[in-house]
Amino acid sequence: MLNNRRKAKLILEDGTVFEGISFGYEGAATGEIVFNTAMTGYPESLTDPSYCGQIIVLTYPSIGNYGVPSQEKDEGLSRFFESERIHASGLIISDYSEQFNHWNAQQSLGSWLKDEKVPGLYGIDTRMLTKRIREKGTMAAKIVFDEDIAFADIEHQHLVDQVSVKEKVVYGNGKYRILLVDCGVKTNIIRYLLRFDTTVIRVPWNYNYFKEDFDGLFISNGPGDPLQCTATIDHLRHSLRGNQPIFGICLGHQLLALASGATTYKLKFGHRSHNQPVLEVGTDKAWLTSQNHGYAVHNESVGEEWLEYFINLNDGSNEGIQHKSKPFFSTQFHPEASSGPTDTAFLFTHFINAIASCKQ
Repeated sequence: MLNNRRKAKLILEDGTVFEGISFGYEGAATGEIVFNTAMTGYPESLTDPSYCGQIIVLTYPSIGNYGVPSQEKDEGLSRFFESERIHASGLIISDYSEQFNHWNAQQSLGSWLKDEKVPGLYGIDTRMLTKRIREKGTMAAKIVFDEDIAFADIEHQHLVDQVSVKEKVVYGNGKYRILLVDCGVKTNIIRYLLRFDTTVIRVPWNYNYFKEDFDGLFISNGPGDPLQCTATIDHLRHSLRGNQPIFGICLGHQLLALASGATTYKLKFGHRSHNQPVLEVGTDKAWLTSQNHGYAVHNESVGEEWLEYFINLNDGSNEGIQHKSKPFFSTQFHPEASSGPTDTAFLFTHFINAIASCKQ
C-alpha cells in the first residue's frame, strides 16, 4: 500500500528542499515550520490550537503505531483531543507506521489527515531538518505536490482570533465560577478545571468580561505573537488592580506579563517537547514539564512587584511569574499536559485554593 503513494516536496524559506512521500491529504500547504521532540502525543499536538499555522516536524523516528482515537465527547468536550479539529498546517515525520494497535484507536493517522485535509510527508531526514531549523531558526515552509504556492506570512496573521470561540460557552455547575479567556485553549485545561467544584465560563479572547460574575480569572494558551492580543492585555491591566486570583498558561503567561509591564521576545526555534526541566525559583525543586511556545518573557523585564516563578534549566529563559502580594501567577509550560508529564498539575489546586481563600 505504501509503494503507491505520491511524492511531494517540503521547501523551506531559505531554499532547502526535502523530498518525501505523502501519507495524508494530497494538497499543498504552507506555514511556519517547527519541531517537536516528544515521543508520544501526536493526536494532542495536531489538535492543539497553539500549532495553528505551523507545519510540525516530529523528531521521534516512527509515528502512527497507535493510530488515532475516536471523536467521542464527555460533557461537551472532546475526550481524547485538544480541540475539535487539526490546527496544524502539515506534518513531517521520518517513518510512518500504516499498521496501528491501541485500545482506543479508531483509524490510522494517514486516514485522519486525509479527512481533515492536512498533508503529511514521511521518508524525510527529520534529524537533518531539525538541525537546519536549529541553525537558521524557525522559518516559513511549504508542502507542494504538482502546483507551487507562496510562503505563508503568519507573523501578520491574527492566529488567536482564528482559534478562539466566538461566543460564551459554560461548562459545569460548581461552586467556584472561573472566567476562562480563550486564546486557543486546550481541552485538557478545561478538564482539569472541572475536576474541582467549578463552573467554567469560556469567553472569546477580546471579550469584555467585567460585567460577568466570577471568582477567578484564567488566561489560556494560544498561537502567535502575544502583542497582537491588545484587547486581552488591556483587560488584564484593569484586572491587576483588583484581588481576584489570576492564572495564566503559555500565551496566557505572556499576556499577564505584558499587562504587568514586562516585555516578550521571539525564541529562535521555540520550546516544543515533553520533559523539559524547570527550576522553581527560590527552591531546589526541579520539575519536568511539557512545552509548546515560540515566544518568551524577558527575565530582566519582570517588575518590582513580581517574582520569577520558574526558570528553564536548559536555556535560562523565563517559565513563570507570580505577584509578591496578590494571588496572580502564570507558567510558560503546560501543567495540564496531555500526553504528559503532569508533575506540575498541583498548580491548578493552588489556583482553586486561592479562589476559596478570597471567597472566605
